[in-house]
Amino acid sequence: MGSVERRTIDVPGGRKVEVLLAGPDDGLPLVLHNGTPGGLVAWPEAVEAARVRGMRTIMPARPGYVGSTPRPGRLVADVAGDVAAVLDVLGCDAFVTAGWSGGGPHALACSVMLRGRCLATAALASVAPYRAEGLDWLAGMGPENVTEFGAALRGDAALTALLENQAAGLRTVQGGQLAAELGGLLSGPDKAALTSEFADYLAASLRSACSAGIGGWRDDDLAFVADWGFPLASAGKVAIWQGSDDLMVPAAHGKWLAKHIPGARARMRRGEGHLTLQATGFGHVLDDLIDLAGL
Repeated sequence: MGSVERRTIDVPGGRKVEVLLAGPDDGLPLVLHNGTPGGLVAWPEAVEAARVRGMRTIMPARPGYVGSTPRPGRLVADVAGDVAAVLDVLGCDAFVTAGWSGGGPHALACSVMLRGRCLATAALASVAPYRAEGLDWLAGMGPENVTEFGAALRGDAALTALLENQAAGLRTVQGGQLAAELGGLLSGPDKAALTSEFADYLAASLRSACSAGIGGWRDDDLAFVADWGFPLASAGKVAIWQGSDDLMVPAAHGKWLAKHIPGARARMRRGEGHLTLQATGFGHVLDDLIDLAGL
């Protein structure tokens, strides 16, 4: 996939954001938002798919992950300011963005908060807002996620205790252990997607995510069940990608988002799970982004 660079960039408020960079320096900026928990590790096939399309991958680590300064109490909306600051330092203006899983809400934040600069957005297997009207938010989630978000709803202390326990195993997890680690979160298609190469990537991402503690993971979860801090109805050009067989973020979330974001493209994929949206066919997502952006 070519060379990958890591940089630490100063952002307003005296904080730092660690960023992964790959692809041509003059390529169309593609801001990738990793899942929750997700470290600063890129799926090589996604980076290569971007490179062959002339895109420059820019993956910022959210506050509390790896070398990015923690920001307790952050809202989902707050990521947009960090993205703008990173792009300014890199000399980038307009960009497209994609977010997978826990990265989905953060990609949507960029669509709203940076609308004049964000040309198109793809949200893959993204949760909907917790207070989404007409959505039973926890329905259909695997038991591990029901437990995790239940703790988030009880507050910081309960969630911290749970995640500290879970992170103990993830700090050293290897690809061959992932199926057992993820347990009831894996649908049939997702189990099939855990090939040795993809499983090794996911394990590396999880190890990276926990390397600086559970602060980033905790603050993601707390932000998801709080007010996101921006109106989804003001989003720009958006595509919502969602698998029918997703036990981490059930299909109802994607359907809700597609219905409540004006003009959103609904990419509802039968027979797809949560992991499959990233593991296979990411090039189709990028082609959709390029088309949405009118490039």
